Amino acid sequence: MTYVRCLRGLGSGDEYPPDTIMNLSPVDGRPVEIVLDLERLRAEQPNAAWHHPGRPDMWRFGALLPLDVADPEDRRHIVALGEGGTPVRDYDDHPLAKRAGFHLQIKDEGAPGHNPTRSFKDRGMAMVVSMARKLGLRKLAVPTQGNAGDALAAYGPAAGLEVAVVMPEDTDAPILESVARRARQSPNVHLDVVAGTIREAGALAREKYLAEGFFSVATFREPGWRIEGKKTMGLELAEPPPGATQWSLPDVIVYPTGGGTGILGMWKAFDELEALGLIDARRPRIVSVQSASTPPVVQAFEAHAADAAPVEPGETIATGLNVAGGVGHFRVLDILYRSRGHAVAVTDAELAAALRETVRAKGWSVCPEGAACLAALGPLVEREVIRPGDRVVVFNTAALEKYSPSVRRIPA
Repeated sequence: MTYVRCLRGLGSGDEYPPDTIMNLSPVDGRPVEIVLDLERLRAEQPNAAWHHPGRPDMWRFGALLPLDVADPEDRRHIVALGEGGTPVRDYDDHPLAKRAGFHLQIKDEGAPGHNPTRSFKDRGMAMVVSMARKLGLRKLAVPTQGNAGDALAAYGPAAGLEVAVVMPEDTDAPILESVARRARQSPNVHLDVVAGTIREAGALAREKYLAEGFFSVATFREPGWRIEGKKTMGLELAEPPPGATQWSLPDVIVYPTGGGTGILGMWKAFDELEALGLIDARRPRIVSVQSASTPPVVQAFEAHAADAAPVEPGETIATGLNVAGGVGHFRVLDILYRSRGHAVAVTDAELAAALRETVRAKGWSVCPEGAACLAALGPLVEREVIRPGDRVVVFNTAALEKYSPSVRRIPA
């Protein structure tokens, strides 16, 4: 049984019927989100009866998602390839964590045996193709820096959909090769490569595919579906460990931010858990980490601005952070301010040093974006965003193996 009440503009607050197929809000050109009837859910499924902890993937959150795996009608639309359920790794022997006295953990979205393309983008795209199937869409297109395209190319054919992926020509070779392989294997996967960044990819997607009836599932340009998929990261952080019943949150979340969908999704998860009586009003301090070469959110945060102005994209080995502007950045900034969080920019040299240290010390397949978050820990301790006794969760958003050979050689 679905508990979706409506769609709602994140900026305007205007509401639309739940089955509306739309991109940005026609009122202000900003994203929309899915609104659940949480009062009815709490009354009809008390004591988190919607939670199915025995299921290993993200669909275990049942009716707290717009498609409920426990409902036969919803279940026939869901495309589940093992997304979510990623491990949280303790890193208390990190030198700074030991010195400053905080508990450090890594939420590893690139861990083997979980997200099928070893990226957090699988969560969003699993929800995208499942909702698209439910609403009768047959053709989807995405401009991408890389991982979102890899995920859509995997999930689209599994859903029986036709998909188009448009990528910059400097996309990391393993990701580009993965999408190209899927395009060779399936006539329903189209790949275009463009000079420039995701901005130029978006222009080609509009000109070539949207004009031919493909539906855009670019960041925030679908009706809240990717937010719902990324929401499951926050639900996993909050859910009780096996044998326990108490839902809880960390003190600080450090998150690499391109478009920022994950920040919106996790914040939405926390608000919904509070409405269901499972947590209180306390929230983690949310930290947005960006590349020093392309830092629109950091610049806006330092200026105490309500929205981020687009910047000229730079060059960084953390390709997922090379996002010059985002239609959802106004909401990212609002969450940073409300959570008493922060925004930090790191250089490629700093993230490379953190990557080298982590791979050598732990053997974990940390990607450049995750390493950027580890590199931000020092400034966060200095600015007292991280304090003694805090539980700090850093997100590693993909596996290192997905990046170019030159990046993979950094830990050597």
